[in-house]
Amino acid sequence: MSSKPALNIGISMGDPNGVGPEIIIKALQNEVFLSYFTPIIYGNPKVFNFYIKQLAVDKFRFNLIKTNSDIKPNQINLMATGNPDFQVNPGVPNKDAGTEAFLSLSKLVEEAKSGAFQAMVTAPIDKKQIQNEEFNFNGHTGYFAHQFDVENYIMLLSSDSIRVGLVTEHIPLNDIAKHLNIALIEQKITTLNDTLKRDFSINKPKIAVLGLNPHNGDDGLMGEEEANIIKPAIKNAFDKEILAFGPYAADGFFGNRVFKQFDGIVAMYHDQGLIPFKYIAFEDGINFTAGLPMVRTSPDHGTAYDIAGKNVASSTSFVNALFEAVSIAYTRNENEGMRSNFLAFSKLRPERFKMDFTL
Repeated sequence: MSSKPALNIGISMGDPNGVGPEIIIKALQNEVFLSYFTPIIYGNPKVFNFYIKQLAVDKFRFNLIKTNSDIKPNQINLMATGNPDFQVNPGVPNKDAGTEAFLSLSKLVEEAKSGAFQAMVTAPIDKKQIQNEEFNFNGHTGYFAHQFDVENYIMLLSSDSIRVGLVTEHIPLNDIAKHLNIALIEQKITTLNDTLKRDFSINKPKIAVLGLNPHNGDDGLMGEEEANIIKPAIKNAFDKEILAFGPYAADGFFGNRVFKQFDGIVAMYHDQGLIPFKYIAFEDGINFTAGLPMVRTSPDHGTAYDIAGKNVASSTSFVNALFEAVSIAYTRNENEGMRSNFLAFSKLRPERFKMDFTL
């Protein structure tokens, strides 16, 4: 058991017809978590009771709360959101489920702003079904940046072996080039550099920047973005004493395992960064929104409707997202001089504890 003070961690339910509630239940069944943080779930109690019965689990009990004053330390707390008449239908996307996911997420943000917890972990949403007048974003990242009024942020996929940040996120492939410019790429490099220092305690991060076109455009034969946009952005970052290098052609960079020489990678678009990341680190990778005032992590997968409610979804990525949220929160506080010698471990990944977390 940790001798360090436990944090409060806010958790959103995700889409109730996806695997979100299932992986939350599976992860929090292991009581060792409660030595390191107090979980506060924002979601529909009916949904969780449904999956507790569906999964036939006997180690998951929650303290139903109405206000923050009801939070019980080192116990699982659940603040009710949503429609008590909602009908769970595992594996079926629909707008009612999207509404439930949004109500959970918006309550999480409201409580984050009130200071109810020190870090938050979000379960997967359906980006189409959650859309409404208040959520017109292509994912969690843009929504959080808007809610916290942050311009300089980066979606960062992280594991013990590789970290990949994205210049563009969930946009169509044929729109990527028109979104790229020198200032945007430089901002992403700078934000990644800052978070590697602040949140991962890497004093002089080495950052690789990928090109956009095959073979880096072959001297303009297949595109000029490398010469006109990406190289100038790297130079600007380097002139600010950021150790940014590139651009690198993505195929050779990953194929030859050059990524092992760097602390972080900046990819130009979603699949360029996430395909190799998930191939390398799908089981233990997490998603981290760097640049927010509040630590936010999530598993590196989606709703997985095809396996929802079947008791086969792995909680490994969600477990890692929980531990990484705790680790980053402590590390950030330590690096900002708010606490000293705060962590018993430099990383709080499950393998450090020699315990089985694959429930």
